[in-house]
Amino acid sequence: MRILITGGAGFIGSHLTDRLVEDGHEVTVIDNLSHGKKHQVPPQARFYEADVTGPELDGIFEACRPEVVYHHAAQINVVTSLQQPLKDAGTNILGTLALLMHCKKYGVKKIVYASSAAVYGTPQYLPVDERHPVKPLSFYGISKHSPEHYIEAFSALYGIDYTIFRYANVYGPRQDPEGEGGVISIFLNKLAKGEVPAIFGDGYQTRDFIYVKDIVSANAAALTSGGGRTLNVSCNVPSSVNGLLELLCSLTGNKVTAEYKPALPGDIRHSVLCNEAAKSELIWTPQYSLEEGLKDTLAFEKMADQTNDEK
Repeated sequence: MRILITGGAGFIGSHLTDRLVEDGHEVTVIDNLSHGKKHQVPPQARFYEADVTGPELDGIFEACRPEVVYHHAAQINVVTSLQQPLKDAGTNILGTLALLMHCKKYGVKKIVYASSAAVYGTPQYLPVDERHPVKPLSFYGISKHSPEHYIEAFSALYGIDYTIFRYANVYGPRQDPEGEGGVISIFLNKLAKGEVPAIFGDGYQTRDFIYVKDIVSANAAALTSGGGRTLNVSCNVPSSVNGLLELLCSLTGNKVTAEYKPALPGDIRHSVLCNEAAKSELIWTPQYSLEEGLKDTLAFEKMADQTNDEK
């Protein structure tokens, strides 16, 4: 199958590219490399350094004629969305709209869109299912939710199938701790440097952590299922930040005590997403517990370090 992946050189996108190439698909990647890294794109994939809002998009669609589009390119930093809302909306909303217009023009059969749990805002109940009210707290949450409506409308008007995924807290290899990396990537980076990790609040706040390979398997399943659905992709397991750090220290042999700082304004106390709809629609189940995913991440990073040393 001919597949186009936006943001395919980034954290989640590069793992998805690897999987779809391994599955024998003809894969094209678009990434402006603002966060992605070209070396993370396998040589079997065709790569374009381009922006989804740029004029080169038409030529790329003309060249690769995708049947399915995976849309992972985005402005992902919440702080940036608050400081530069026009930039945030330009990438996340207008970029998606430009992509959809090209999907219509070139007869794309399906688009798979990476949305976020950020669209829900403060949970009114747990676990949060897809029927939960949508009340984003940040401009980022708004800019990730707005494209969902455009996708649904393009589907109704022009017959483009879709699956929308709302991801929980994704972690794994290639995640950038310097960007909007997530607490796991930040903790691992601190521990590797022998620095003390900071915990904002008392550390008993909980998150639903899902390993990137489970995210990828859900996306692979969406090639043939989940049509016309908006689905949470999660483990549906709450883990405290304190417990996370304790587990990381156990796995890495570190003995550190976190530096506790005041809770961040607007920080959600507890967040966990119900994944029953995804399990049913995609015939998919997350395969990695938090401990298993962390072990796999550490093994991946160790292998990458050894490869770099050999170079």
